[in-house]
Amino acid sequence: MISSRYAVIVLLLLGLALVPTVIHSYYGLLDQDGLATDAINPNLAGFHSSPTARKARWVKEMFDSEDWIERNYVSRQGESARLFAARSYDHKRLYHHPELAILYGMDFKDEGIYRLPGSPEVPVRLLTKRTGKGAAAYTLLYDDEFVSNPIGFQLKTSFELVFSPRKPLTLLLVFDKDLPSHHALEDSPAARVLLDAVESFRNQRTGDIASSL
Repeated sequence: MISSRYAVIVLLLLGLALVPTVIHSYYGLLDQDGLATDAINPNLAGFHSSPTARKARWVKEMFDSEDWIERNYVSRQGESARLFAARSYDHKRLYHHPELAILYGMDFKDEGIYRLPGSPEVPVRLLTKRTGKGAAAYTLLYDDEFVSNPIGFQLKTSFELVFSPRKPLTLLLVFDKDLPSHHALEDSPAARVLLDAVESFRNQRTGDIASSL
């Protein structure tokens, strides 16, 4: 039996424990920032695009996302890069080896975080094929900030997410099938498309601010 003098403290602690349950289970509150992947320009860095045959059902099952695009970008010179972008409130599905699902069947070597000259603020996870040509690169955005360490990011935001509406994580991944493993990423179609895609996506915020003035 609990002493009556501790009743108020116990009730406060129980009420505090119920906050995340109410937020996420009963109300399912989400922080919708108005951004969307389909706002990414279909023409990037001199490349014109066309959608791939990726199915919405597959993306929903893999990443719990309904906000996504996948496009093939091709330049007049015949260079090409495939861009996949998705947003999800289930963060782990996006940051935990997304290449295994998007580029299924390819064997990649993780080269770690790469900082492109001219855009050091964009942390790019570089993956090169172990045999033959081909490389992938991706970056993650959360609340307009780049995520270079997903595990650290999860630990940092875990307390915040318990007591506030969930915010989406954004993945932008590009694949260049013709890039040799020894080739510098910054000179590749993949880098040009990825950086322009990031800029195009983030510019939605700039447009929203400008339209409100």
